[in-house]
Amino acid sequence: MTRLSLFPDGTTIENDSLTIAEHNLAALADTYGTPLYLYDRATMDSAVDAYRRCLAAQYPGPASVTYAGKAYLCTAIARWTQEHSLWLDCTGEAEIAIALAGGVPRQRILVHGVNKSPADVESAIRHAGTIVVDNQSELVRLSRHIPASASRFPGIWLRLQPGLAVGAHAYTQTGQRGSKFGLDREDLIAAALNCRRYSLPLEGLHFHLGSQFRDPSPLKPAIRLALELAAQIGFEGDWHFSPGGGWGVAYHEGELPHPDLERYVSLIVESVLQGCRAHGLSLPHLHLEPGRSLLARAGVAVYRVLTVKRLGDRTWLLVDGGLADNPRPALYAAKYTCLPVARPDREPGGRVYVAGPYCETGDVLIEDISMPEIAEGELIAVPVSGAYQLSMASNYNGARRPAVLWLEPDQARLIQRRETVTDLLQRDTE
Repeated sequence: MTRLSLFPDGTTIENDSLTIAEHNLAALADTYGTPLYLYDRATMDSAVDAYRRCLAAQYPGPASVTYAGKAYLCTAIARWTQEHSLWLDCTGEAEIAIALAGGVPRQRILVHGVNKSPADVESAIRHAGTIVVDNQSELVRLSRHIPASASRFPGIWLRLQPGLAVGAHAYTQTGQRGSKFGLDREDLIAAALNCRRYSLPLEGLHFHLGSQFRDPSPLKPAIRLALELAAQIGFEGDWHFSPGGGWGVAYHEGELPHPDLERYVSLIVESVLQGCRAHGLSLPHLHLEPGRSLLARAGVAVYRVLTVKRLGDRTWLLVDGGLADNPRPALYAAKYTCLPVARPDREPGGRVYVAGPYCETGDVLIEDISMPEIAEGELIAVPVSGAYQLSMASNYNGARRPAVLWLEPDQARLIQRRETVTDLLQRDTE
């Protein structure tokens, strides 16, 4: 079954029901309610291992994997990163606080951010090992925090805007000319000079072209430019280089097979080796920063169909979640697929649209998908729901963000409880 291959490793059909890590999804939904998000530990572990194997087989220098926390971050995920000795990419004070609560040590906290607030900067200086600087103003703000006898100031990487982009949708592209992210060539050279002027410990370069791409070839000229600039700046000995993350995953059957990770890593490694040879650079500590490709396929969203509505030639399955827990279809036309939880292998009965309860026409999770005949009260499962859904979830229309379970064969552990109306009222002062 093609759709089943989009689900986490070890997903099976047992007793006519979808099962993940030996847990019956219908039973979990009955116990914890819906919408319900499930994360399969084995799939996450396998994704990390795949990156590590590729890097170890191909790159002769030091290399690390950094989990991009923006994909989804809670204390359980932060602890998981440390079980694999991953670095953790945080954006701002709040994500740094989650990292600390999850036991991430200073040396593995990497802080990104295009417009860091004073509180973000102070938290990064106090708790992080590395700060990726986006602009000249940020350098000035950082310089004000260097004490006369600094024992350990975070290492500084500069973020390059290469003038290139990857990804299918403009909202997921970050490296193109005119983007709000990073420093162009001239500004980056000036920023490197200012690091020396301000006595800031410049240790590396970073760029990120975009997200959810399947063709790594645009990375080659970007890496070439970055290493040319590294030579101009004069990096030598131990230094760090990150070409970001963003490697894609298949979200629906039309995108299968899953993108080839080995091809992605191989192109990066080959480009870095060639560039370092061409410019006489020592091999950098190479960092890859995946988020989506570590977590997306490990996650499954489970919804209950509350209404089956037929209008003209269109059938709507109206479920109890959507825009508030997954804004990606409305934000950049992300496409998904789904299966019924009960008897998922039954024959299709027609084409349907899957939508949520929210007061927006854009609250459509899945458009025009072939499904079996679905009755009100049935459960559906949406695969590849692990990244950029819960991290962008909202309380629109008073929605309460869903419960999240961590699945292993011997346990289904609640790692985030469902929000309540009381939670929504706690911030109100009158």
